[in-house]
Amino acid sequence: MRPWLLTSLPDSPFIVSSSIHKAPIGLAILSSNLLLEIRGLGHGYEAQPPLFNGLNLSLEAGYQAALTGESGCGKSTLLNLIAGLDTPQHGEVRVSNRSWASMQPDERLACRRTTIGFIFQAFHLIGHLNAMQNVMVPLLLSGQAFKAAQDTAEEWLVRLGLADRRHGRPDELSGGQQQRVCIARALAHSPKLVLADEPTGNLDPVTAQASLTLLCQQCRLTGAALVMVTHSHQAAQQLDAHYELVQGGLHKLSESQQPVGAL
Repeated sequence: MRPWLLTSLPDSPFIVSSSIHKAPIGLAILSSNLLLEIRGLGHGYEAQPPLFNGLNLSLEAGYQAALTGESGCGKSTLLNLIAGLDTPQHGEVRVSNRSWASMQPDERLACRRTTIGFIFQAFHLIGHLNAMQNVMVPLLLSGQAFKAAQDTAEEWLVRLGLADRRHGRPDELSGGQQQRVCIARALAHSPKLVLADEPTGNLDPVTAQASLTLLCQQCRLTGAALVMVTHSHQAAQQLDAHYELVQGGLHKLSESQQPVGAL
């Protein structure tokens, strides 16, 4: 294993009531089964009202859902529960027909490495690694050979218009370029589910729209489902469905007939 990888993110996730929603017509379906199932989810913290009370959600491969809600309502907590990074007090979360509760810690880790891609508002790129190495990290930790991981990372950086920036470190990249590296990192290992927490929150409006379009397009091309938390109703309305997290449950606000990134 390369020395630069040994010092990279040892504790990261890469080491780390609603109807059933189907993928848009024309999209290649990875499986006829549900990709994400949340059943009767209940969760909260001591001396506070519960964040979730009987929350349900079901998504098939390729579907893109946006979640909005007031600050502190539990949007990021919900993503952590979906990713198996936290354990719900009640209910069940199933990804690819497997319940997180049924898995041992090493099985959870393996599932996250192969099934889920993460995109963060603050990017969380590794400062001493260049763009290509950042994209390679989850590939190597998933067991890919070094040359294969390098080739895959380079292919994704070319696809996202970063071929000439592949050797740039995060502090040498613009905000939009860093977010494109994050998109490449999240999708390079072909996850079935992408979880994005405020992916455009730190970007100017023009760069934010370009990054959102790119994220949605690439998810559709790979067939990955997308769950995106955002404070932007404008961004949320561009996905297949827009939900608001309120009073412990999800309420659908809209369903787009022409979602961004549609093929």
